[in-house]
Amino acid sequence: MAGQTVTRADLCEAVYQKIGLSRTESSKLVEAVLDEICDAVARGENVKLSSFGSFVVRDKGERIGRNPKTGVEVPIEPRRVMVFKPSNVMKARINGQNGEGEDE
Repeated sequence: MAGQTVTRADLCEAVYQKIGLSRTESSKLVEAVLDEICDAVARGENVKLSSFGSFVVRDKGERIGRNPKTGVEVPIEPRRVMVFKPSNVMKARINGQNGEGEDE
C-alpha cells in the first residue's frame, strides 16, 4: 500500500509471524541486525545484502553553498553520507516485475 511506513515494531512482528520466534526473541533479532548494519556503516564499511541492495558510505568534499533566502555564499564542511543503492532484483520487484535477474 502506498504511503504506509514499516516500523521496527512491524519488522519484529513479521519475524514473529513468519519465523515463529517469541516476540522478545524476534525483537532482539531485528535489533541485532539493525545494530550490525549501523555499526558497519559508522565504521565506513559498505553493507551489501544480496537481492536487496547496498548501503554505501561516500565522502563529500567541502564546497560552497548558498543561503536560498539571502543569497550569501557559505562553506559546506566535508562530511560522510550514506546512500542506499537497490539491487536489480529490488528494482524489478518495485516495478512489478518478477524480481529474477542479476544482482548488483
